[in-house]
Amino acid sequence: MAELNGMQGNEIADDFKRKGLAQGRWRDTWEVFKGAFWKLIVLNLIVLVTFVPGIMVVYFRAAYIQSLGGLYPFNATVGNYPPSILTGLAERVNLSADILFYALLIAAGFIASIGVSGATYCIRKLLQTHGEFHFKSFFHGIKVGYFSTVLPVTVFMLLMYGTFIVGDWMKIAGATNVNVAGSITAYVFTIIIDVLMGIYLAWIFAIGNGYRVKFTHMLRNAFVLILGTPIQTIFMAGFSLIPVWLMMAGGFWRIIGMIFMVFIGFSFILISWLAFTQWAFDLYITPAVAAEKAEAAKKSPKELAEEKAAAEKQQALELLAAGKSELIARPIKPIDRSRQIETLGKTFTRAELSNVDGNRKQLIKEVEAYEKEHENDPVYAEYNRMFAEREKALRDDPKDKKKKKISADNLLK
Repeated sequence: MAELNGMQGNEIADDFKRKGLAQGRWRDTWEVFKGAFWKLIVLNLIVLVTFVPGIMVVYFRAAYIQSLGGLYPFNATVGNYPPSILTGLAERVNLSADILFYALLIAAGFIASIGVSGATYCIRKLLQTHGEFHFKSFFHGIKVGYFSTVLPVTVFMLLMYGTFIVGDWMKIAGATNVNVAGSITAYVFTIIIDVLMGIYLAWIFAIGNGYRVKFTHMLRNAFVLILGTPIQTIFMAGFSLIPVWLMMAGGFWRIIGMIFMVFIGFSFILISWLAFTQWAFDLYITPAVAAEKAEAAKKSPKELAEEKAAAEKQQALELLAAGKSELIARPIKPIDRSRQIETLGKTFTRAELSNVDGNRKQLIKEVEAYEKEHENDPVYAEYNRMFAEREKALRDDPKDKKKKKISADNLLK
């Protein structure tokens, strides 16, 4: 599989720290689903509120078509009209309604994306922390994930808009017996595009809400992940949309699907898809870590011990350097309280500025002279010698058994 760009180390986890998987991803996902069931219901209801504009658009479309059905000639109560007038009239009414209302549905997607982006961040947090939940994370999710949500949602809604229009054209062609084969072919083609692009956009959604990456990297990585997990992607995409399939089934199952969607459907879709995509991310994003562990496994105990000793020695050197105090290591000229220091007032002349600069240079010379004069004083010489010995001991051959071993625990002993 090709390398993923820009995702390593850029995970969006701003207010939580990821915990390890104790029992495996899918079992843990099920445990989170059971343990955080009521939290998922709350998130689902919040998302449902942001979907209200879209639901209202669909409702008013149906009401609009129904109201026109009572006025147009195909209503039997209006009167008798020749077939030439009635042919394709109902289909054209649907087309005009779809052009208007499904355009509004695209706009409603901007509002729905608010709820989806917030819920996505909360569900990612639930999955990666095994149940932690804070309501403020919902608003943070909107902040960090809205663009990554509204982009695929808008593109998909545009594709669906085109599919609805092509479908209406196909129905008009079927009613009027004009270019039926061409319209059917176009409709089938648009459905195939919707399915393929829907899966691709779902990966873009998962990447954009999980990692901070460049836009071009997000597009490329989504394509790479589809190629790397084609069977799993198709299966999980279908599994995640179980609430949608129930609503499309009709009859009793439609009622079950609507109830499911109202209370847990959106959360079910998100937790299923996000758990799967995170599995794919963990599978492909950290090959360097896996390779490093595999390389370490090939080394002998002696090589590992030498590497550990070298790391401890480097740590000791750094601690030694950090522990050396400049106040004790070098002579510092005491302050002479009787000496007058020239200062500048709010206003000053060039001569006063030159005088102050001369005093500053003179003071620097006195400090350097004092340091050179007292650098061999016992208090400074002994302190520096102690650090020099320990630095030398750290750099000497560790195989010399006569040398005392210096470590982070006995640096100054």
